[in-house]
Amino acid sequence: MSWKPFIRENGLQLSWAVALVATLGSLYFSEILHYLPCKLCWYQRILMYPLVIILGIASVRKERQMYLYVLPMSVWGAGISLYHYLMQKTDWFKSAATGCGPIPCDVDYINWLGFITIPFLALIAFLLITVLQALVWAADRK
Repeated sequence: MSWKPFIRENGLQLSWAVALVATLGSLYFSEILHYLPCKLCWYQRILMYPLVIILGIASVRKERQMYLYVLPMSVWGAGISLYHYLMQKTDWFKSAATGCGPIPCDVDYINWLGFITIPFLALIAFLLITVLQALVWAADRK
């Protein structure tokens, strides 16, 4: 069985599900657990939240060419998430963390297994969406 028909049929829905879980997770952290988002968290939200709507509409309408709009947002989001994660976990960008705003960008609200933080979760979500949309793009080409 080829992967192309599966991705053509389910790639948008899987991408939408990842974006939805990431959005609900960020809302859970901020609205239920009352974790205040830093400036970089807001930038990641600005790129993730519209993906729920864009991918949801594209899934219903079966518009597979949404990768043209989704890929730039997911790649930018992954870049910001990676920078944020490196700011938390390495000394490379520590000096920039304090100038991030009222909430420092190097605060670890969660630190599961010693490496899973909120920016790491966002990075995984953006990377999953990027890979899925790249596969949709590859499957859509003739």
